[in-house]
Amino acid sequence: MPRTAEPRSLTKTEGRRIWLHGQRLDTSAPFGAGPQAVAAAVDHLGYVQIDTIHVIERCHHHILYSRIPAYARADLRQAQSLDKSVFEYWTHALSYVPAKDLRFFLPAMRQHRREGHRWFASVKPEDTRKVMRLLRRDGALTIRDIEDDVLTEKEHLWQSRKPSKRALQLAFYTGEVTISERTGMLKTYELMARHFGWEKPPKPASAAEITAYLLDRALRSQGVVSLDSICHLDAPSKAAVRRLIEARVRRKELAPVALEGAGKQEHWARPDVLEANGAVLAGEGDGPVHILSPFDPLIIQRKRTELFFDYGHRFEAYVPKEKRLFGYFALPVLVGSDIVAAIDLKTDRQNKKLLMQKWSWVGKGAMRSLRKDFKRRIEEELHRFERFQLAD
Repeated sequence: MPRTAEPRSLTKTEGRRIWLHGQRLDTSAPFGAGPQAVAAAVDHLGYVQIDTIHVIERCHHHILYSRIPAYARADLRQAQSLDKSVFEYWTHALSYVPAKDLRFFLPAMRQHRREGHRWFASVKPEDTRKVMRLLRRDGALTIRDIEDDVLTEKEHLWQSRKPSKRALQLAFYTGEVTISERTGMLKTYELMARHFGWEKPPKPASAAEITAYLLDRALRSQGVVSLDSICHLDAPSKAAVRRLIEARVRRKELAPVALEGAGKQEHWARPDVLEANGAVLAGEGDGPVHILSPFDPLIIQRKRTELFFDYGHRFEAYVPKEKRLFGYFALPVLVGSDIVAAIDLKTDRQNKKLLMQKWSWVGKGAMRSLRKDFKRRIEEELHRFERFQLAD
């Protein structure tokens, strides 16, 4: 790729501090509190992943709690159902996304409407007509409101046996319906236009606008980016994103970065981010302690996390017990700008306790001279984390 300047050398310490600042994990309460904080956090991060695993609190709540110390689950419900500042759709996984970004997802919805969706190819037109008729006639509904389904065999492990559920899921991907509320993992479906109160739907973004959106979202939340980090699980977008990066480098809107340990993998950052890096380094001090979800944006891209933090996270829920190193649902622990431990926790909701399954020291946590202070600080955070887990 042609360059207009030599790459700026960046140490791993500098790179991870820039990334932590992009993730807003370098300060204790970057977004304030309440539903407005939820909207601001989702807007800044670009997406917050949703997952069903419930060993501890589900990851969408956990990710928001990591950036909003006063976070309450009702705040997300209000943002989604009342303020309508966030909505659910597929990014690299099912996620909460800022409602103002919906137009960037409309082309994908239209494509699914034209071509179908590979996960729901077996949905019958009559099942779709049935659920749409119920929605138009009776208003928002959950799958529990449909009692006359004739169960069918699953075509794959995660598929529902209820034809109506598969039809609702397909209508979700085509943009005809949206998820207007969640109770636990029970979804309430509503007509998209009725939920948002549209007289006229937003204009779908163009291909060029979507490419710029992907790049800008990554630059905002990651600080230092690569093609892989911008297009996580989205290889088809890489060619267009690379062309846009080249154009911005020529205009000096982006600068190439040689990140320590990255080898031939190219990285880029905004010049102002690189210039501000010295101030970030000088002002952070020890930084806060965060017990992170394995689905947190700082952790979900495993190779990137290992490159920046020298920590290879292992998600071992599906690994045989005898082969696990960190435990069934290990959570990385960030102290300042270092991942120093992985702790396997489980919430005992019946007895209102947070159970410690296993504590593994990693990185600087393996240094006995630092361990006492790390342990004290992590245990303080664990008490707060337990209160969050057990709160209503």
